[in-house]
Amino acid sequence: MSNSVSRQSNPDRFEVTSDDKVAGFAQFVDHDGRRVFFHTEIGEEFGGQGLAGIVVEEAVTATREEGLTLVAVCPYVKKWLTKHPEHADITSPVTPADLAAINA
Repeated sequence: MSNSVSRQSNPDRFEVTSDDKVAGFAQFVDHDGRRVFFHTEIGEEFGGQGLAGIVVEEAVTATREEGLTLVAVCPYVKKWLTKHPEHADITSPVTPADLAAINA
């Protein structure tokens, strides 16, 4: 089984593919130097393969490489970050402006 992650736009998200089929994504919005992750989803038929963790790890790595602050609104991303405290230095609490950016 071959998995890969790519960044997509319109909407902005990181997609994970499994054997060339889109298996899921971590959706985000960028604003004011902050990347706000608000939704992660893996297709039911791809469940139990660790793909959510793969896509979030790649998304967090890309966020770090781009010099952005990471904001986790998505419950899965929040949970993943608690298991990976090495990324605490780039994370920030959710602000009203972050929530407004999601709805914009």
